[in-house]
Amino acid sequence: MSAEEPILLRQDAAGVTTLTLNRPGQFNSLSEVLLSELQGALESIAKDASIRVVVLAGAGRAFCAGHDLKEMRSKHSKAYMQQLFRQCAKLMTTVTEIPQPVIARVHGIATAAGCQLVATCDLAVAAAEARFAVSGINVGLFCSTPAVALSRNMGRKQAMEMLLTGDFIDAQEAQKRGLINRVVAAADLDAEVKKLTDSVLAKSAVAVAMGKQIFYRQLEMGLAGAYQVAAETMACNMMAADAGEGIDAFMAKRAPQWKGC
Repeated sequence: MSAEEPILLRQDAAGVTTLTLNRPGQFNSLSEVLLSELQGALESIAKDASIRVVVLAGAGRAFCAGHDLKEMRSKHSKAYMQQLFRQCAKLMTTVTEIPQPVIARVHGIATAAGCQLVATCDLAVAAAEARFAVSGINVGLFCSTPAVALSRNMGRKQAMEMLLTGDFIDAQEAQKRGLINRVVAAADLDAEVKKLTDSVLAKSAVAVAMGKQIFYRQLEMGLAGAYQVAAETMACNMMAADAGEGIDAFMAKRAPQWKGC
């Protein structure tokens, strides 16, 4: 990568924005600057109704190797570490809060905070040779922040095994454990991601945005509270023009013409 090339690449096409982590020489490790660039991009995307889906990818041989350990060691103070992990937590939360679904396009390795990023995305598609680990334990650092995302994607014992051993799992095992949605040959990765983006693009943007918001909100609630907010969301969704159009189109056996409201 040349010194002038940005560390985060952005491509917009037909309602889909692809954000590519562009530190291939460092396996796309999440430096402070890259975290900041990602944060800014997602906040901008959240305000842009023309963007319907976000794809998160990595340049070079890997998706993301986690935090930049060299940077962390060069700024070794508790205050710095607190600021860094707050910054990372804010980014992960933003991924779930923006109205657009975020799809991880994974190849190579996704380790530590890189694995956390995969777990945080709404959907994930991986190449068959991709590998996943939360390997901080191998250097004396329990991956506490990745544990938040992992424990919300897979069974507790499966997540704890990864966190305590630092061992890699392959893409097939990651799919079995619920970390990712689909596994395909590397040559088919982009085509498989496109299948997902096309499916989302065919749906009502209003319903998708409302659905994503309530999905994460209800996960943190008790059963009664979850049903209460879900019922209110469905009532509001039914009042949207898109819901009326969708139901009318279904009954008329025609394709819906989404109104975006």
